[in-house]
Amino acid sequence: MRISFEWLKEYIKLEATPEEVAARLTMIGHEVEAMEEAGDDVVMEVNVTPNRPDCLSIFGLARELSASYGIPVEFPEHHFAAEPGELDFNIDILDPELCNRYAGRILKGIEISPSPEWMKKRLEKCGIRAINNVVDVTNYVLLELGHPLHAFDLRTLKGNMIRVGTPRTVKGVVGGLKFRTLDEVERLLPDDALLIWDAQEPVAIAGIMGGMDTEVKDDTKDIFIESAYFQPASIRRTSKAIGLKTESSYRFERGSDIKMLKKALDRAAFLMKKLAGGLIYGKLDIYPKMYYPPEINIKPERINSVLGVTLPHDEIINYLKSLGLEIKDSHEGLSIKPPSFRRDIKREADIVEEIARLYGYDRIPAELPKASIGFDEPDKGNLSQKNIIKDAFRINFLKNGYTEVINFSFMGEQDIDLLILTDDDERRKFTRIMNPLRVEDSYMRTTLIPSLLRNIQHNLSHGNRDLRLFEISRVFIGNRAFLRDIDSQDAKLPHERLHAAAVCYREKSKTLYKDDTHDFYLMKGVIEAEFNSLKLKNYSFIRSLEPFLHPGQSADIYVSDKKIGYIGMLAPSVINKLDIKAYKPQVVVAEFDLEALAGHLSRDIIYKHLSKFPYVERDTAIILDSDVESSLLMKLVRDYPTDLIDDAYIFDVYQGSNIPEGKKSIAFNVRYRAAGRTLTDEEVDVLHKALAEFVLQRTNGQLRA
Repeated sequence: MRISFEWLKEYIKLEATPEEVAARLTMIGHEVEAMEEAGDDVVMEVNVTPNRPDCLSIFGLARELSASYGIPVEFPEHHFAAEPGELDFNIDILDPELCNRYAGRILKGIEISPSPEWMKKRLEKCGIRAINNVVDVTNYVLLELGHPLHAFDLRTLKGNMIRVGTPRTVKGVVGGLKFRTLDEVERLLPDDALLIWDAQEPVAIAGIMGGMDTEVKDDTKDIFIESAYFQPASIRRTSKAIGLKTESSYRFERGSDIKMLKKALDRAAFLMKKLAGGLIYGKLDIYPKMYYPPEINIKPERINSVLGVTLPHDEIINYLKSLGLEIKDSHEGLSIKPPSFRRDIKREADIVEEIARLYGYDRIPAELPKASIGFDEPDKGNLSQKNIIKDAFRINFLKNGYTEVINFSFMGEQDIDLLILTDDDERRKFTRIMNPLRVEDSYMRTTLIPSLLRNIQHNLSHGNRDLRLFEISRVFIGNRAFLRDIDSQDAKLPHERLHAAAVCYREKSKTLYKDDTHDFYLMKGVIEAEFNSLKLKNYSFIRSLEPFLHPGQSADIYVSDKKIGYIGMLAPSVINKLDIKAYKPQVVVAEFDLEALAGHLSRDIIYKHLSKFPYVERDTAIILDSDVESSLLMKLVRDYPTDLIDDAYIFDVYQGSNIPEGKKSIAFNVRYRAAGRTLTDEEVDVLHKALAEFVLQRTNGQLRA
C-alpha cells in the first residue's frame, strides 16, 4: 500500500524524518519496502500483513504510530448539520449474516466537477486515478480511513429503496443472473453472491464494484452514499468466482471496521458538500447483527514470563490503552476487550504480541534456550517418563542430521508382505479400518518401517539421494482380546505402543574426504549415544533373525534380555521390491519400542574422580564358535570382578584362512587403570591372563596364536 508522508502528518504531529518513521513502522510490524520522493513529499510502499486490515489506510498507520510514539492522533473533520425532515427512502437487509450493517446518506443539489488539485495529487500518489469530485471523495475516504464507500445516482434507484441480499434470497433466482459492472464487463454471478438491489434489479456487487446503470455521471444532481459491513468470506468467494479484484474488495475481504463505517460515511458527506455543494439529509443506519468483542483475560506476570522481560504494571496498561483496548484491571488480572477495528486480537497470545511490538523486539534480551544434558527426572514438571524419552530421542535424531517425518497411521497388507513377515508374527495382527481412505491403507500400522520406505521412494523419485529420516509415532498391534483383566467393551481395541523408527539411504559418491564408516554403524552410534545419555544399562546388540534384514549386517536390540527393537541393512530381496534405481543401493533401518525403555532407565548418578595416572593396554585375540555373539564377549569382560578395568572394546572380527571352519576370531582391547597409583606391567599381565582364562572357560574358546 502506498502512503503519502505529507498526508500522514495531518493526523499525527510527527517530528521524525520519513526515514525514521519508515524504520519505526517496520519495527512494529509494517514493513516499509520502498520510499520515493514526490516533489516536497515522500511516498512509502508499506507491506501490510493480511491480519491487519485496520492498517490499510493513512489513519490506520497514524494510529499505529500514535501508539508507538505516544503522540495523540487526530481524527479528520466530519461533523456537519444535516437537513431536517423525514426521508422517503428505505433500506432492507435480506441476508443479515452476509451484511451485518448497512448505512447511507442522501445528498441533493450537488454539482459534478473535477476534484481540486490537492485531492488529485494525493490520489495519484497512492495509485488511484482521479474521476470527478464525488467518486474521488469515496476513493479519498477509502485511502484515508480504510473503509470502502460507493455513490449511486439517486434518480436511477427504482422505488426509493435499497435491498441487500443474494439472488436466491431476493428473487429466488438460481443460476444465469448476469450483471454489467462499472468496467463495462457483463459478468455471470454465482447464486450466493451478495448484491445491492433497488426495488427491481441489482445495482452493485456488494463490496466489489457498482453497476453501469447507477454510476455517477456529469449531470447527476442527487446521490445516495453507501457505507456497509460485509462478511469477508462472502466478498472473497464472490471476487474469486467472477475474477474481479478492486480496492474495495481487497479491504472487505480482510475485514473492515463495523463501527468506522458511520464516521467514514459522515466524512465523505462532509467532503462532498465542501467540494460539490448541495444539501445533506439524515442518515439511514440498519444494524441487524451487532458486534460484540471477545473478552480476553491475562495476567501481567504471564506477559513478562512469555517475553522474558520485567515490565511494570503501569507500563503494560499504558501500552494496551494506547492501542484503544478496553481494560478492566483487578487483583485477578486484566480483562481486555479489543476495539472493533482489531478483530485480529482474539486470545492471550495476541495481547502478548502487541506488548512485544510496542516495547520493541530489539529490546527483548536474547537468551539461549535451556537444555538438559542427559536424562531429566521423570517427575519433573508435568512430563511423564515416556514423554521425556520421546523428546530426548527426537532431539538426538535431529542434532545428528535426521529429518522428522509425520505419516498417516495406516498401512496395507502389501506393506507387511514387503517385509516377508511370517504368519504368526504379531505385526500381522491387523486392526481393520471400517472406512479407509483407500484400499492400500485399510489397516492401522503395526510397524513404522513401511511408511519410511515409502518416504524414501518418494524422495528418490524427486532427485533427493542423501536421506536420513525418522518418525516417532504409535503402532497398533492386533486387538486386545488376548490381554487379561480388561473390560469387554475394550476387547476389540488394538494395543497401542509408542515406537521410534529411522531410515538412512546414501549413495556412494566421490568426496574430498575418505569416509569408510558403514551407514549401519553410523545409525547404531546415534542410538547408542542416546541410550548412554539416558543412562540406560544392560543393553546389547545381538544378531537379528528379522526376515527383511541382511543376515550379516543386522542386530536385534535387547535391554535386560528383552528385545525392544532392531537395526540393520535391508535384505537385497526387499530392496529389489522397492525398485530403487541405483548401483548397489543400501538402506539401513531401525525401529524400537520407546515404552519398553521406561522401566530400565537409571536415575542414579554416581560421580568418581578421574584418575591422574596412565592406563595400560593389552590386546587379545581368541577363536570362538561362529555363532557366539560379540556382545557376550564384551559382557564377560565387563563382568569380570575387578575395579582396574577402565574400558574395553572389540577392534577386529575375522573369518577366513587360518581360521577353522565354523569358527571366528575376535580381537579385543582392554585398558587397565588404578585410581591412586600407576600399575606395573607385571600385575597387569597377571590380571589380563586371568581375564582371558575367565572368558575362554565361559565361551569354550582358545587363544589365537
